[in-house]
Amino acid sequence: MGRVVTSGSEGSGSKGSRGRNGKGRDDAGLRRSGRRVASSRDAQAGPGDASEHADGFVDARRLRSEDLVSKTLKETSGSLGMIARPKIVDFSARLKERRHANARVIAVRAGVVMAACLAVAGLIWLLFFSSVFRLQSSSIVIAGGNEWVSSQQIMSIADKQADKSLFLVSTSAVTAELNDIPGVTSATAKKNFPQGMTVSITAQRPAAMLKSGDSSLTAVDAKGRVLNSVKGASVKGIPVIQVGDVNSGLRSRAVLSTLRILSDLPETMRQRISKVSAQTQDSITTELDSGRYTIVWGDDSNFTLKQAVVDKIINDPSKIGDKHQVDVSAPLRPIIK
Repeated sequence: MGRVVTSGSEGSGSKGSRGRNGKGRDDAGLRRSGRRVASSRDAQAGPGDASEHADGFVDARRLRSEDLVSKTLKETSGSLGMIARPKIVDFSARLKERRHANARVIAVRAGVVMAACLAVAGLIWLLFFSSVFRLQSSSIVIAGGNEWVSSQQIMSIADKQADKSLFLVSTSAVTAELNDIPGVTSATAKKNFPQGMTVSITAQRPAAMLKSGDSSLTAVDAKGRVLNSVKGASVKGIPVIQVGDVNSGLRSRAVLSTLRILSDLPETMRQRISKVSAQTQDSITTELDSGRYTIVWGDDSNFTLKQAVVDKIINDPSKIGDKHQVDVSAPLRPIIK
């Protein structure tokens, strides 16, 4: 009964009231501050927006719309936009362009072929038909020849090629015809560009003179061909073969073998021959130094060896001694008489 309830209850009650009242005052202040902020926002936004913000609802119809397609096209309107845009192809135009391109290619090729043909034709005309490479008679040079094979005879053959292009001149035909001339042992023909040619021959003197019964002399070469009859030509140093008839003598094997032997003798020995006899092809005989020495050759086989043996014997006094005949029919066993 002696408790003081009033102070305790008042204290706790006043503390509880202050607590509850303080929290209430704080909540009321926050609500008043929120209403002031919302009122200021509503005043700026307008009546419609105020209700939306107040209610917490957003109307999508009132939002600002943006055209994304237009924005993308604007941003890519440069070179990148041109690349990105699809290109519309005009196939008829492309076909025309292709036809024009093909026509140009064909025209260019035709021009090239025509130019090549003209160039080839021009070159052919220049080499074969123009006067640039035409052989002139005045530009033909003759080398060789002698009194039995005249330069005029050689020129008559070479001049057949005159007025031809050097590219058409046949040097082989010239040499073949020259080799058919009696007395010509070798012949060559060489072109001298642009308009000349040189013809060279090696002409021999007659291998022998054939003397028939009527004392007439006929010059023949090593092949038994009759040389030109030249008036006033010297026959000194040319061996003479006695035959009954010239034509029959040229068909005789003995005469032909004798001609081969005489043509192969060195000129020094040919000059010493005074007489030749050929009764048979195996008994060919020559006389040297007006009958001082008589050489029996036999036939024309192994002639190089026979000639060497004869030279050794007649030019060595210890070998020939006072003998006058040398028989080399068997060259390995010569007989000296």
